[in-house]
Amino acid sequence: MVHVATDGEAVDIITTGDHWQSSWYPPSNPPAGTPHGSTGVCLVDGQVILVSDDGKHWQLPGGRPEAGEDWSDTLAREVSEEACATVLSCRLLGFSRGLCRRGPEQGLVLVRALWCADVRLDVWTPEHEMVERRLVPPDGVWDALTVPTGWEPVYRRILIEAGIPAGQTAEGGQVARLGEDQ
Repeated sequence: MVHVATDGEAVDIITTGDHWQSSWYPPSNPPAGTPHGSTGVCLVDGQVILVSDDGKHWQLPGGRPEAGEDWSDTLAREVSEEACATVLSCRLLGFSRGLCRRGPEQGLVLVRALWCADVRLDVWTPEHEMVERRLVPPDGVWDALTVPTGWEPVYRRILIEAGIPAGQTAEGGQVARLGEDQ
């Protein structure tokens, strides 16, 4: 059975020296904590953009806020910087709230806004940490995405809320690699 995070459920994420608990919150119930950015399931012509900082591990575009940004401003800037794309419209899917239970940041509470966005691809001119982007058909996203250990239930919830199959093996789905000219 595939585990999908439910509203308010604490999912344990344990790494060397750290123990975090991440919980899903619907858009109508933003949790308390320090704003820690935005991440988006970005759609272009029915496909999902994934980005990579090493050409091996693939993630959804997103990152931390800069001074004065709200959740949607952070999404727009991060999608521009990481995916060389422009957000045309977006819908808030929910929030993840991370609580550090053990480790150097014990007691810290971080909140991230999670979005589904329709975007336009811009010329691929990476200037930040990402070195590659891909377009993936919805049925291939789970297999292409690099999900950190323990985060699977939260990532499944993000994808399900965005209308993307989560945790199912793609059958014949092709991953389109975007070149410099796209």
